[in-house]
Amino acid sequence: MLIVKKFGGSSVADKERIYRVARRCIEDYKKGHQVVVVLSAMGDTTDELLEKAKEINPNASKRELDMLLTTGEQVSVSLMAMAINALGIPAVSLNAFQVMMYSTSTYGNARFKKVDTERIYHELESGKIVIVTGFQAVNKYDDYATLGRGGSDTTAVALASVLHADQCEIYTDVDGVYTADPRVVKNARKLEAVTYDEMLELAAHGAKVLHNRSVEMAKKYGVQLVVRSSLNENEGTIVKETVKMERMLVTGVAGEKDIVRISVIGIDDKPGVAFKIFNTLAKNKINIDIILQSIGREGTKDISFTVAESDLEAALNVLEEHKEALTIKEVKYKKDVAKVSVVGDGMMSNPGVAAQMFEALYNSRININMISTSEIRITVLIAESDLDKALNAVHEEFGLGTY
Repeated sequence: MLIVKKFGGSSVADKERIYRVARRCIEDYKKGHQVVVVLSAMGDTTDELLEKAKEINPNASKRELDMLLTTGEQVSVSLMAMAINALGIPAVSLNAFQVMMYSTSTYGNARFKKVDTERIYHELESGKIVIVTGFQAVNKYDDYATLGRGGSDTTAVALASVLHADQCEIYTDVDGVYTADPRVVKNARKLEAVTYDEMLELAAHGAKVLHNRSVEMAKKYGVQLVVRSSLNENEGTIVKETVKMERMLVTGVAGEKDIVRISVIGIDDKPGVAFKIFNTLAKNKINIDIILQSIGREGTKDISFTVAESDLEAALNVLEEHKEALTIKEVKYKKDVAKVSVVGDGMMSNPGVAAQMFEALYNSRININMISTSEIRITVLIAESDLDKALNAVHEEFGLGTY
């Protein structure tokens, strides 16, 4: 059996945890399995490196930031190989160049294009545990390109796919996927299983357990995931195509901060204007989430939308640069907002979920600013200061903390 095991930064934060992970990998190796390990940078290394970069140059290019940030994972994998070797088991560490993990050229948010398997198979066949850097790839310029925060999950799924792994295990500091963030909602319950679609919506709207692109890739290539804790032996949550037939109405609730609402005021109320605005933002790699358009008045209309706070400056620059061509009279933005989402396959065949969610927020005196929906998700934009209260209220409304 070939097993891919991914461990996050908190799982390898210090010597004790590195050796705990090493022993866990060796357990499977001694059972006769081939083991490929994907690691994130140790603890808060990535944040520390970003702080160092800001000290030197607050406007550093994304290319140089990627060159810097990829060193974090290289430290992790080399130390892990040393730990496994010290425990008497052969192991080898490999970075994205040594494996040859090819990606698009977008620094800071690259996507995999192709992953070679020759080197990994060679090392596995020679009897070694193979430890690979997560979060990084190589672009067409032979530069490092990172996959975005949480990208090590995507590395693990990509390897599991191309290696046709029998298992892909994602280890983190929680022991599975919960109905809500257990640090915020005290009676949140661990889920035994969740579908790819539900996990994708939860990940895209604030659940930090899995990188949303890793779920996209797992669904596309049929890679079944298990999310579990590196700190205990508890059973985790399985992420797969389908789960049992009779589902709860709502599977989980997610919340997200660090977003901004941008409003473009007074644009021409005629066909094609909205397309031009969002096409211009897309060409500049700015992701848009919730969108709300006002009713036209006197030949003009307003459009509001949300972006990640990290994209605010770029979005404002793009809109200002193309202000005249896009017929924008004014651009406003509002920070201190947050998203709350309810997700569940059961919502498709059950009307009234939105009303139930809105009632829970109303009873908690929480105002809704914007609304977005899909077949299995309802998302609202609220004040950031109300986020924790909203998560608890909605979680309780749908009875997610009890069976």
